Amino acid sequence: MAGGLFHLEAQAQLRPAKPALVLHDPALPAPLVLSYAALNDEVNRVAHALRHLGLAPGGRLAALTGTSREALVLYFAAMRLGLWYTPLNSHLKASEIGTILEIAGTQHLVYRTDLAAQRPGGGHAVHSSTTRLGALAETQPSLCPEGAQEGAALLFSSGTTGQPKGVITAEPGAPLGTQSALAAARIRAHHLSEDTVYLSTAPLYHSAPLRYIDMVLRLGGTAHVLYRFDAETALTLLEAHPITHSQWVPTMFVRLLRLPEGRRQAFKARAHRYAIHAAAPCPPAVKAAMIDWWGPILYEYYSATEANGQTVINSEEWLSHRGSVGRPLLGEVSIRDDDGKPCAPGERGGVYLRGGAPFRYLNDDAKTRAAYLDDGFSTVGDLGYLDEEGYLYLTDRRDFTIISGGVNIYPREIEDVLLADERVADAAVFGLPDEEFGERIHAAVELTTPAAPAEEAARGEALRQHCRRHLANLKCPKTWSFHQPLPRLPTGKLAKQTLRSAVLAAQDTPPAPSSDA
Repeated sequence: MAGGLFHLEAQAQLRPAKPALVLHDPALPAPLVLSYAALNDEVNRVAHALRHLGLAPGGRLAALTGTSREALVLYFAAMRLGLWYTPLNSHLKASEIGTILEIAGTQHLVYRTDLAAQRPGGGHAVHSSTTRLGALAETQPSLCPEGAQEGAALLFSSGTTGQPKGVITAEPGAPLGTQSALAAARIRAHHLSEDTVYLSTAPLYHSAPLRYIDMVLRLGGTAHVLYRFDAETALTLLEAHPITHSQWVPTMFVRLLRLPEGRRQAFKARAHRYAIHAAAPCPPAVKAAMIDWWGPILYEYYSATEANGQTVINSEEWLSHRGSVGRPLLGEVSIRDDDGKPCAPGERGGVYLRGGAPFRYLNDDAKTRAAYLDDGFSTVGDLGYLDEEGYLYLTDRRDFTIISGGVNIYPREIEDVLLADERVADAAVFGLPDEEFGERIHAAVELTTPAAPAEEAARGEALRQHCRRHLANLKCPKTWSFHQPLPRLPTGKLAKQTLRSAVLAAQDTPPAPSSDA
């Protein structure tokens, strides 16, 4: 075992009886608590079982395990064996999973039995159920495997703008306890330590909750894992446990704010100091309401699966720079025009970062090259601007920019206005083909109180008038559709391409090819 302490094996020796995981599984009558010793023994046995199945350092393992005990045990076992580990979105269809396994070169797929129907047919990956793996693990030793080394996550982008991409930010094989520069910066920024009690609210096949649970347990803290997000349940957990840190996406904030006023006023969380949020832009009205309710404990960061850098902002900074996602935590941020030249403060352009992980896209050298400039700055396709003080503001994804009559229109600005209306629970704005203007602005809306089909035209007109009070007419949606609910990924990101295709299909209009294949 390596001498460093930044890994589960070391923490299990230091604090064997301390709770490592508290799993809030709605199928169980009470939370399941796993001590460091119990979790580490299980991880070691599963690691030996995986090795018995033929997985050696550098091997490729995928997990179709949702948010579960098995998902976390499998992840830590892969990190101990020097494997590539790919968590799979449990909402994907078998064909979509098959594509990811093929791209990833997966050797072994471990699946939970209730998700067996989503396994792809054919392919070269061996399939094992968690039941089979668990039975094999029971016969294995609980000692750390000989030659243990760090694994690496082979993550796939969520595909909100097109085909998911395999993202590589690190290689397996480092000594146990190796800490990346970005992990070290995040630990400092959010004051994570052995005293941290963390609440994870999002699915474990997304990079952010997986990475934060990993950091907390490597430091000797405790992680509470909420299997399915529910606003009332989340508040109850914050009140009932000494949770110091939590992580959210903006749609969760919206649902928390929709709770009855009496419930919100009665809420008290005695230990809660850091409410961390990311994954999607947070409408300013929503964030301001959360700070007013919870106090200045909101900490936002901007990053991506590519981990090419990160910005952070605390509540006090945000209140004086409303809408910003902060300044760099690690490295530098630069706004560039279409020719790669730096933009002046206040001028919109592509958001480029430098100083984080040197990422690459699996089996796609052309896409990797396209993400980088000659000076080492890289982008994941977001648009934004810097103010005079160097604070970053995001305006949208490049692929979502609407060009109507030759004018660039940024959907996020319109979505923020819509979400400030109490009649709107969720909103997505995107362009649809228009013979006269090239594209017209369309708003897809989820109402807090669903409208009957006969009422939709009146609801659309009322929301149009609301937009006109806050936006130039050219930015106001021209057409509307109403949905219950809008298709958001569990990570909080809108599946805009899916939604746009559905709206076009309803209008018998063929979708334009995606520019983010």
